[in-house]
Amino acid sequence: MDYKAFIEARIGFIRDTVGDASAINALSGGVDSSVVTVLGHRALGDRLKTVFVDNALMREGEPQRVNRAFADLGIPVEVVDARRDFLQALAGLTDPEEKREAITRTFYSKVFGELVRKSGAKYLLHGTILTDIEETVAGIKRQHNILAQVGIDPQEAYGYHVLEPLETLRKDGVREVARLLGLPPEITDRIPFPGPALATRIVGEVTESRLATVRAATAIVEEELADTGVFQYMAVLLSDKATGIRNGRREFGEIIVVRSIDSVDARVATAVEVPWETLRRICSRVTEIPGVNRCLYDLTPKPPATIEYV
Repeated sequence: MDYKAFIEARIGFIRDTVGDASAINALSGGVDSSVVTVLGHRALGDRLKTVFVDNALMREGEPQRVNRAFADLGIPVEVVDARRDFLQALAGLTDPEEKREAITRTFYSKVFGELVRKSGAKYLLHGTILTDIEETVAGIKRQHNILAQVGIDPQEAYGYHVLEPLETLRKDGVREVARLLGLPPEITDRIPFPGPALATRIVGEVTESRLATVRAATAIVEEELADTGVFQYMAVLLSDKATGIRNGRREFGEIIVVRSIDSVDARVATAVEVPWETLRRICSRVTEIPGVNRCLYDLTPKPPATIEYV
């Protein structure tokens, strides 16, 4: 593919479609939403309002990191605190699809819908890529950013039109576009991170305390595996518990699963053979997190597994 031509075509598409109206987009800091943000600002300038929605499900320091990166690019980002809304919507839910639906509904109907109404924007720019569409339509798992493809008319349901400039690309193509747009390596080479964020890495109910646990484990895993160059790595908190020993006493504690996989476009993936010494070090650090007494490594490829757990 001629990615330079793709960029020019997409900028033209956004500019022609939006016309004299205004648009809005939500930036997560991942490569997909980052590319859409830059394309949108090149097409529309200050007629595109970019927001970062803090949904309580992000990694440590995520809002500050994203805001700083885009300030360096000359693109203003408004950080919106919606942590309470999302935690309330997720309370008591354990079914994966119910959790995804709650996140989608809270984002589009409540938090983002209100932002759109206040901004007067008529269009939403989405970072949807081809793999998102395929997995949702096939019924593998519902991606939070899929609307029209599952019969939801965003104009009727939420009051705005959705534009998906990246819907024909897979992850490797998006990364190539990001490089050509001049995005820094911390964005272009960033490992994939799901839209529902750490909610996809908690099996069972999402609570503040469980988020704190998986957030701490995520920081450890990402630090230890940052230089491996593999496609994706993560920490997952299971709903099961296990008996352990801490300070000479019995502990019925949490279980963290570590996953490191290689892939090109996320359609298929294989488990990475992480050096034993690295795994031992990760295990030692993870089991220092209060309440965690087991650390496992997941060897399952995709298929039969999906990359994320929820």
